[in-house]
Amino acid sequence: MPRSRLSLFSLSFLLGGVWTAEALPSHAQAVPALSIVAESDGMVWNAVAVDGARVFVAGPRWISGKGPAVAKLNGAGHPIAYPGERWNSWRPAADPAAVFVSVNAIHLDGRGGLWAIDTGTPGFGEDPLPGAPKAVRIELASGRVERIYRFGPDVALPGSYIDDIRFHGDHAYLTDAGRPGLIVLNLTSGAARRVLDGVPAVTAPDDRPIILDGEVLRGPDGTPVKVNADPLEVSPDGQLLYFGTLHGPWYRIETRLLDDPNVSADALLAAVEPWADLPPVGGTVMDRDGNLYFTDLAANAVKRRSPDGSITTVVQDSRLHWIDAPILADGTLWLPVPQIDRAALFHGGVSRIAWPVRLYRFPVEAAD
Repeated sequence: MPRSRLSLFSLSFLLGGVWTAEALPSHAQAVPALSIVAESDGMVWNAVAVDGARVFVAGPRWISGKGPAVAKLNGAGHPIAYPGERWNSWRPAADPAAVFVSVNAIHLDGRGGLWAIDTGTPGFGEDPLPGAPKAVRIELASGRVERIYRFGPDVALPGSYIDDIRFHGDHAYLTDAGRPGLIVLNLTSGAARRVLDGVPAVTAPDDRPIILDGEVLRGPDGTPVKVNADPLEVSPDGQLLYFGTLHGPWYRIETRLLDDPNVSADALLAAVEPWADLPPVGGTVMDRDGNLYFTDLAANAVKRRSPDGSITTVVQDSRLHWIDAPILADGTLWLPVPQIDRAALFHGGVSRIAWPVRLYRFPVEAAD
């Protein structure tokens, strides 16, 4: 088990105590409200979900491969395999049907469920294993897997990397960052289908590279990394899906059109509208007022786009290097910082990750 621990701040938070400004570590004085919740010397977290006092983390196999794919942090800050050891026990050549191969995202559905999105890909740039790509709903009340939604070869294509999920009504929407497209999942029937396959709105552009610390992020083959359909959000009223590539820009489309399998591919394409010209982002979350919080990768910052289109900086700090998938819980931003661009596969097999990897929290009101 890799060494992971909650900070004193987190223990105080989880137990209802008080954290004083005097107790903040000296390196945090630049942004006093930015606090370390948990840190790890082995497991790389790119996703977080918070249910009351319970904190869940996850990370894909290709970044680190250490620790469970999905974990719940215990009171001492150690990641405990969730929903159990069996689900986190996959090894090469093993049956991937009822275990996690590589989880890229976790997300609460607001109905008592935690979802884990398993790309089914054992390594970076590899094809999904047969029977491996899936969305797994875990019932939080019991801690048991309630349903597995499988993505067959007509949905998880060669080169697919099923990325993230959002919900509205009896449908869920997912992005495919590998083979550009969106996936619409009927939560009742379990049927999934691809839409907007290969259209420009979901395809990484050639002229918007991912740049961090003044360097273009390049893959193992030396070419600039391109991430297709990646971030997505549903409007507070559920009527619109916002989406784009990691590089930007963003687009929108009515969810009613996505939900209807009788709407033609041409009609869907014609309904896609430009929405926001955002820079490369690691992740996003939208609040009930329609404010979009996005992580500006080049700026080591979280920024907020208001419904009127204005953009303000919420928090900026050199420690926030590639915030991947922020969430909002009780007026607080939770910020996993996996430093994805520093992974060994992007640097000739030599990791540049500055350990420990950390999970931060930041009160939104501190930016107001």
